[in-house]
Amino acid sequence: MAGVGAATLNGRVVAGVAAVLLAVGVWVAATRSKSQPAAGASAVDALVAATVPKVEHAVGLKFKRPPRVEVRSREQVRQFLETQFNDPRQQRDIAGTSAALKLLGLIPDTLDLRHEEEALFTEQIAGFYDPKTKVLYWIAGEDSTAMLDEVIPHELVHALQDQYVNLDSIENAEGNDDRTMAAQAVFEGQAFYEQLAIAEPGVSLANQLPGLYGKIRDAIRENRAKMPQFTAAPMVVQEVTIFPYLSGIEFVRRFEVHHPGGVPFNALPVSTQQILHEDAYFGTPQALPVTVTLPPPRTGTVSYVNTMGEFQTRLFLFQHLDDQNTSVRGAAAWVGDRYEVIDLTDGPAIVWVTLLDSPVDAAQFVDLLDQTAHNRFGAPTSLHVYTKGTRTVTIAPITVGGHPGVLYTDAPAASDLPLLDPAKITTP
Repeated sequence: MAGVGAATLNGRVVAGVAAVLLAVGVWVAATRSKSQPAAGASAVDALVAATVPKVEHAVGLKFKRPPRVEVRSREQVRQFLETQFNDPRQQRDIAGTSAALKLLGLIPDTLDLRHEEEALFTEQIAGFYDPKTKVLYWIAGEDSTAMLDEVIPHELVHALQDQYVNLDSIENAEGNDDRTMAAQAVFEGQAFYEQLAIAEPGVSLANQLPGLYGKIRDAIRENRAKMPQFTAAPMVVQEVTIFPYLSGIEFVRRFEVHHPGGVPFNALPVSTQQILHEDAYFGTPQALPVTVTLPPPRTGTVSYVNTMGEFQTRLFLFQHLDDQNTSVRGAAAWVGDRYEVIDLTDGPAIVWVTLLDSPVDAAQFVDLLDQTAHNRFGAPTSLHVYTKGTRTVTIAPITVGGHPGVLYTDAPAASDLPLLDPAKITTP
């Protein structure tokens, strides 16, 4: 999808949402006046002109050309979003992501993911930067000048980033949402970091960031009435939305420590693992993910292929185990993964291959997947096999290219399992 604003479930972004309103900025905005008047076009132009040099100073780069700013009505933005969601590639991505998340039990079977995302993104729109048109848009007559002060610096950072790296091409790369989410965390993390630095000049962000996650969580709880779509969304929707800002700002803070005066998007991280763990990106050598290539299934047609990554693996475990520490530890052993959604005669299936650091880690991951399947489907019908109604889950330890791993399958009960030949799964 095009645009910079809020994370979608497939790791991309959609134009139309100022994320500082949706999640992270609610904490900042809560400290400002809530009764200021609505901002007009002249106020937007004046603030942009005054903020450009502040953004250039904070980021350490100059705008190559003046940022374009236009004011749009809420109806115009709604139509813009409709165009984005009607794009054939976007429809394909949403359909594939929806099928995968439902098969993994991360969203309800009845959830319309497109409607969920549209409602989420239009809930609180104030402003956004669109990399396709190269324009920073502000929504006319909505919200206060105080919110304008929060959104404009954030989106100007995106406009500046886009003049040095093509945001649209990076965020619309297909087939590896883990890598896309990692890049997005850098872009949103830097925008959020500099937004706060501009709002509170002279204040040490390093001292504020350790408690930021809790503050934002508290702000979300306190502002449920203002964000009903967000607070009612499934856990995975909330966490994928928040990830680029909270984890991203921490990554940018680390980058400032290791590479003072550098630009974090010159050498983008390639996995959410590198965002989550300092040594994974800043250590020597870096922890690079192992590429997993899945063979064609023995039966059926592959309709969608992608990668979960450490972060979404953590969410899967937490969804079904409800134990944060166990989920974090289990996912931390991730070194690479790949999944396919396969259309079968009796219904869809998913095969998910995850590679781990060591045989011990792989055995522990098998145990965790057994626990998730037991919690969803009840007691196993045989070793690592769980059947409930018309569905069967199988969990099989495997080795791929010398890496210990696990093959997880959720398929119609009548399927001829395994759907993939483990011997044909490859790594470079």
